[in-house]
Amino acid sequence: MKKLLFCLCALSSPLFAATKPNVLFILADDLGWSDTTLYGTTKFYHTPNVERLAKRGITFTRAYSASPLCSPTRSAILTGLSPARTGITTPNCHMPQVVLEVTVGKKGPPNQKVVQPNPPTRLKTEYRTLAETLKDAGYATGHFGKWHLGPEPYSPLQQGFDVDMPHHPGPGPAGSYVAPWKFADFDADPDVPNQHIEDRMAKEAVAFMEKHKDGPFYLNYWMFSVHAPFDAKKALIEKYRASVNPADPQRSPTYAAMVESMDDAIGTLLDTLDRLKIADNTIIIFTSDNGGNMYDKVDDTTPTSNAPLRGGKACLFEGGTRVPGVIVWPGLAKAGARSDALIQSEDYYPTLLEGLALKAAPEQHFDGSSLLPALKGGGLSGKAVFQYFPHYGTVPDWLPPAVSVHRDDWKLIRIFHGGENGAHRHLLFNLKDDLSEKHNLATQKPELVTELDALIEIFLKDTHAVVPVVNPAFDPRQYHPELEGRQQPKIKAKAPAKDDSDPALQGWKARDCKATVKDGIVRVTNIGSECFLGFGAGKHSGPSTAIFRIKAKPGTSHFDWLPVGGKAQHVPFTLKGDDWQEITVQLPAAGPLGIVRLYLPMQEQPVEIDWIELRSADGGTVTRTEF
Repeated sequence: MKKLLFCLCALSSPLFAATKPNVLFILADDLGWSDTTLYGTTKFYHTPNVERLAKRGITFTRAYSASPLCSPTRSAILTGLSPARTGITTPNCHMPQVVLEVTVGKKGPPNQKVVQPNPPTRLKTEYRTLAETLKDAGYATGHFGKWHLGPEPYSPLQQGFDVDMPHHPGPGPAGSYVAPWKFADFDADPDVPNQHIEDRMAKEAVAFMEKHKDGPFYLNYWMFSVHAPFDAKKALIEKYRASVNPADPQRSPTYAAMVESMDDAIGTLLDTLDRLKIADNTIIIFTSDNGGNMYDKVDDTTPTSNAPLRGGKACLFEGGTRVPGVIVWPGLAKAGARSDALIQSEDYYPTLLEGLALKAAPEQHFDGSSLLPALKGGGLSGKAVFQYFPHYGTVPDWLPPAVSVHRDDWKLIRIFHGGENGAHRHLLFNLKDDLSEKHNLATQKPELVTELDALIEIFLKDTHAVVPVVNPAFDPRQYHPELEGRQQPKIKAKAPAKDDSDPALQGWKARDCKATVKDGIVRVTNIGSECFLGFGAGKHSGPSTAIFRIKAKPGTSHFDWLPVGGKAQHVPFTLKGDDWQEITVQLPAAGPLGIVRLYLPMQEQPVEIDWIELRSADGGTVTRTEF
């Protein structure tokens, strides 16, 4: 299906565009429901700017992400479509393989009852995004921060955004939150030592708002925070270390520092709206892409706790999908109000369309619905929301492939073919009385199970969901139901052999890609978002030059050197065409280079390299690799 056309003939005048309110969408990454001070569930974290935001609009106590993982929720926000419909149900959109359609799984291990579907790895450009709709309505559009829905040609620049920074396809910040980073073409400010990525991104977002202060603009501030890797400003870590309570399940000073930097960025955005005197004409949505991370380790504890909710990121219990939610809509939503209406990620797009008096394109469909009645102080009686997660997990409180529905105070989880003889298994909870989901009432209320499961069935058919199927290779003797919900240890990869690369590479090592040599040319395939060729260049010291002959798609990347005991330093370079070209990169090193890395921009087609040369500035040391 081609991208849907959208007629805005009646809305084409400059006057119309100038009177439209701005839209600021703030999306946190992995921020749990209990990670802010909105709901009275934390004593350790400090989020005064989130509180400040809440005083300007409505705080939703029952806001849900479309998925317990990031990429599915991001796709739902941009399209208004459930992950069940798009098929994007895992955060695999940084993988090198381009897969655009979900398919039925073919096989599974004998200890699993069902076979998981195979999800896409990109958000197709055929879907009409919120950015495209607002851009056609006269909005300047900018995306700042994490994307994770595919590199070019599926990046924000192909999905309706005029600006994209740092134009990074990966799942988290490149290397670290504190500079130096490893983005292909995005560096810290040279006059700000140890700059935090959110400080830098907020600065760029401020510049965008200043440029388009006369409006209207649509600004995605999709934070990297508070996703792994877990690091933060040292001063903030020490601040929180002094107030750790060992009895509090939230006790990671590093994570608390990350939350504060996230909150500081929100404060910077609010300060700018006030300074530019456009706060009264700006809609703000604040939420998270999924629940808090309960499975990694930092400071000898889990990053956070979602208590009193059960579970966290990557599971369908409340801790995985219930998230903070605030909507500021001047003139519509009462400032400082609270609502217990059920809302989810798919609702924001149709809400903005109705509130801005814009029409959907012909044949455009939404799985979400408008929240305007709730924003006006009413309810959303009878509304049901669904989360579809057809995958096995390894985190605490994980479930086999499942789908859930919330309606009123009730929540039903269907575990696909998890019962006897291939039947579905169900978990039923009354969240008003049992927020921690400790008491499964499915056997006590079979009629309610049947009623809610019928809603799930309608949802799956309406979205044309590709669902898990019975595993023909299932062996009951290898099935261990007692392991369900228990975190599985990460399987450590086998240590590579001392020489794990093709000898023809002459000491260069390929990472996050595959490199082979034929007829004197290195051919690099399966190029991931962190693909590089590395080489031990310890005999080179001081200012040096890297020169290489390469054939690749146009793009930007960087050449790094990693001194022993030091931080990686990198210099960007640009590939200008599809034909052979010679690239020269100056490396202003102050000592031995250590390890050098030639990073390659993520792309489908193979990259070819003829030769690579390292040359000391004094000309005394030259290493040239002719493949």
